[in-house]
Amino acid sequence: MRIYTTMESEIGTLFLVAENNLLSAIHMGEQDFFKHEDIDMLTREDRHDLLQDAINQLREYFGGARRSFTLPTKTSGTEFQQKVWEQLQLIPFGSTKSYQDIAEGVGSPRAVRAVGQANKANRLPIIIPCHRVIGKNRTLTGYAGSRTDIKDLLLRLEGAGFKQERL
Repeated sequence: MRIYTTMESEIGTLFLVAENNLLSAIHMGEQDFFKHEDIDMLTREDRHDLLQDAINQLREYFGGARRSFTLPTKTSGTEFQQKVWEQLQLIPFGSTKSYQDIAEGVGSPRAVRAVGQANKANRLPIIIPCHRVIGKNRTLTGYAGSRTDIKDLLLRLEGAGFKQERL
């Protein structure tokens, strides 16, 4: 059974989805939620223990009191994506790595674009910190598709260094 709840955050409404008592997705905004979920296959459960724990941990993160998460999660992806997501979880709070760094970390130094696609396929943003991956020149590049404003906010919240894009 798949269940969900919502929470308001500094980056807007988050939709948290769990399956078999494992957190399986965090969607940023209603549009993302409806694009990736079959609402007929979900039940809203605002008081579910796992979802409440996830909300509490996310609130602590946004409040500056949490640097990592201790939630049971479920990821679904290719072997390459799983390797990338493992690498992302090794990036410390407040730090960044380039797409090139991650590609080298998974043993595929020429797979920089594939790393970007794996980041885009990450269904557990923030928990699996794809926002900590930036361009080789230390500038922000796409997040959740193209939402660099969210990446900017999350990295600033963590005190991570990066270059501002010039407008």
